[in-house]
Amino acid sequence: MKALPFKIPKSSTDTLIVQEDKEVVFYDKFHQHEEIQISIIISGEGSLIVGDTITDYKANDILIFGSNVPHVLKSASSAVKSYMISLFFTKESFGNLFFKLPEFNDLSGFFRNSVYGIKVFSKKEKLKKQFLKIVEKKEKLDRFTIFLKVLKILKTSKTETISSFISKRAYTDNEGKRMAKVFQVVMNEFNRDFSLKEVADLANMTPNAFCRYFKQRTNKTFFQFLIEVRIENACRLISRESDITISEVSYRSGFKNLSNFNRKFKEIKGMTPSDYKKRLHEPSFG
Repeated sequence: MKALPFKIPKSSTDTLIVQEDKEVVFYDKFHQHEEIQISIIISGEGSLIVGDTITDYKANDILIFGSNVPHVLKSASSAVKSYMISLFFTKESFGNLFFKLPEFNDLSGFFRNSVYGIKVFSKKEKLKKQFLKIVEKKEKLDRFTIFLKVLKILKTSKTETISSFISKRAYTDNEGKRMAKVFQVVMNEFNRDFSLKEVADLANMTPNAFCRYFKQRTNKTFFQFLIEVRIENACRLISRESDITISEVSYRSGFKNLSNFNRKFKEIKGMTPSDYKKRLHEPSFG
């Protein structure tokens, strides 16, 4: 399978694609596809990259990726089987004029924001019921009816965009493979040292050319990206292991210096690792 662009498997008669991913890990290549994607994570957790933003995903998260938005979901562990239900469609899937009908005027913000990736924060149980129903149905009309219900619920759900920057440059196959290779190595091996020459060699580029190339497509330097991947791993360790020390979190996340870890964590998360840990694990009263 190609890393970028990625083709969603479908027949010539498919308009709405309903896909279940039940794997030890999700497809972890940085990729994009023409179809808009609405997904719910039934089980599993890990890191999510959309545009210039690295964050996490977990069970019951509902995520939306617009047409040709580069993204990747990197599973954190194989201890829990990853399960995701996704709906794929384009704005032309049901006819060129379908989404231009006045009944869909209220969805203009949905389509506009989808180019930055969207995370849903309300009405998640209602949406989950519809996703579970849609995989049970085999008739296309039944699935289409449920899809309209999903859009109706999303229209009034509380959402936030995930990314603030999406490169306008179209990825060729070769560019996609370059970026996918770099992202995959970093996300799998973030806790070791990297040299600029090493990652530039992965992309078959000179270090200077790679720096420009990476910054144009992610709005950040390679080492900024690496630090953010490490900080997301640190957050996951703190949330999963209540007894873990901050120094161990620092070491396991690839930081060789505790003070540097504390400084970078606060820059990205707005609080120290210790404060983050207290917020997660200390009981609240009142």
